[in-house]
Amino acid sequence: MNQPNIVDKFCEYEKATPSRLFLAEPVKGVYQNFTWAEAGVQIRSMAAALRSFGYGKDDKIAILSKNCAHWIMADLAIAMAGCVSVPLYPNITADALRDIIIHSESKAIFIGKLDNPEAIRQGVPDSLLQITFPFYPNADCINWNDLVKSHEPLQGVPEIDPYALACIVYTSGTTGQSKGVMHTYHAMSFAVQSFLDNFPEIKKEVFFSYLPLCHVAERMLVECGTVFTGSTVYFVESLDTFATNLAHTQPTVFLAVPRIWEKMQEGVLKKMPQAKLDRLLKIPLISTLIKKMIRKKLGLARAQHIFTGASPINPALLYWYAKLGIIIQEAYGMTENVALSHVNKKHAAKFGTVGQPYATVEVRLGKDNEVQVKSPASMLGYYKEPELSAQCFEDGFLKTGDEGSIDEQGYLTITGRIKDQFKTGKGKYITPAPMENTLGAHAYVGQVCVVGSGMPSALVLCTLSEQAKTVPVNDIQQELEILLRNLNAELEHHEQLARMVVCKEEWSIQNGLLTPTLKIKRKNIDQQYGHAYTDWLRSEQLIVFE
Repeated sequence: MNQPNIVDKFCEYEKATPSRLFLAEPVKGVYQNFTWAEAGVQIRSMAAALRSFGYGKDDKIAILSKNCAHWIMADLAIAMAGCVSVPLYPNITADALRDIIIHSESKAIFIGKLDNPEAIRQGVPDSLLQITFPFYPNADCINWNDLVKSHEPLQGVPEIDPYALACIVYTSGTTGQSKGVMHTYHAMSFAVQSFLDNFPEIKKEVFFSYLPLCHVAERMLVECGTVFTGSTVYFVESLDTFATNLAHTQPTVFLAVPRIWEKMQEGVLKKMPQAKLDRLLKIPLISTLIKKMIRKKLGLARAQHIFTGASPINPALLYWYAKLGIIIQEAYGMTENVALSHVNKKHAAKFGTVGQPYATVEVRLGKDNEVQVKSPASMLGYYKEPELSAQCFEDGFLKTGDEGSIDEQGYLTITGRIKDQFKTGKGKYITPAPMENTLGAHAYVGQVCVVGSGMPSALVLCTLSEQAKTVPVNDIQQELEILLRNLNAELEHHEQLARMVVCKEEWSIQNGLLTPTLKIKRKNIDQQYGHAYTDWLRSEQLIVFE
């Protein structure tokens, strides 16, 4: 028996709970709310409009917008019309946008909330039909509201082939060209149901959407999680209002990437230094009050299921939050298996691991201890890349590219990214991840990247944490020297880091050094700083300030 798909589940709750709040989006500080019934009219009318343009089976339709109510409504309308969605990162360059639209053969595009729409839209071919979301109107586009008003809503529950192509998700890519990952409705439904079977207590929830919806983790947990449970999702308005919007929402389910958890920790320690926090947490009654206060201010007072994923998190950070009564469950997955692989459960979490496999997932270690997983959630392949697709599978197992180890209870520890390994001039491999985790645990260190492919020795680049910015430079230098010497004492000779370079500029999405999910783009780090590696290695200082 096939799993119900996202359209089936939407129609189910549209009928069962028509007046329940489905989507809540702040626009200029005022929440615009859509019940399940109200959203249903919009979605069904837009699906009818898409069909009236002649779009249907196998036609690709792109979505280019930050997270908002109409993003989810557009995605559901595309599915209801029988088309294939192509979600795009809202910070994409015009050239990359053009490449993906041409490669995916998209026939139309929804354009919504963007920071620089005029520049990005230069990448949209003139021949493409452009539909703009009503709260963020773009010039020379058909307005969403006009199409909704002029088309009668589709009726009933559209029949969708579970093995039809549902979406093509282009990976953000930490190393190179993005690839279009193809997923069926069945794969997505299977992944959501496996997640819900693993967490049966997740029922009617409040979700908070701020990580890019085009990323598989946000789409599966927040969009699909909301639709498959008949829940409610609130959106963030902007980066500046993140804390306010989160505090207003007080979600019951919350996902953040490691960099967000680091930033939230920095915010707490800015108001309450670690030494003071430690003292207060030792006083029984005060400790309880402090924990409640911090959880509420972070916006997590009601959160029962708190997750992290998309990139490795330092175990020290997990222990820090645990002392506040916030148990963060690290999960593991990838675009190629719609994020269905491993997860930690709250009452059996092993910090430092990404948890145990879902009951529906087979896992094994291949050559070089590569983590390989197998389930019906695996991708069909990369769009128009049959040879590359074939290389990703071995005996039906998806090759993740991650190196790992599995303990006797089935907990998986990711020990590095096979592609991130590099050889120095000494001819031996360096695995950056363990070193980066150790260095990143220090209170003065913000972001970390070990580099040095082909160089005489490896070195490490870093940025300073918020806490370090209030400390005299000499004190920082002394602390980092001790940190680096202690790490090197534990490493093999060929692994030892010759220098630690403190970079002036924080690495961000805007300067091209982070992906949209805040993972470091190693290739771009090398491109930006590579010209200086030789000079830094020649420096007489162990700690070099850029």
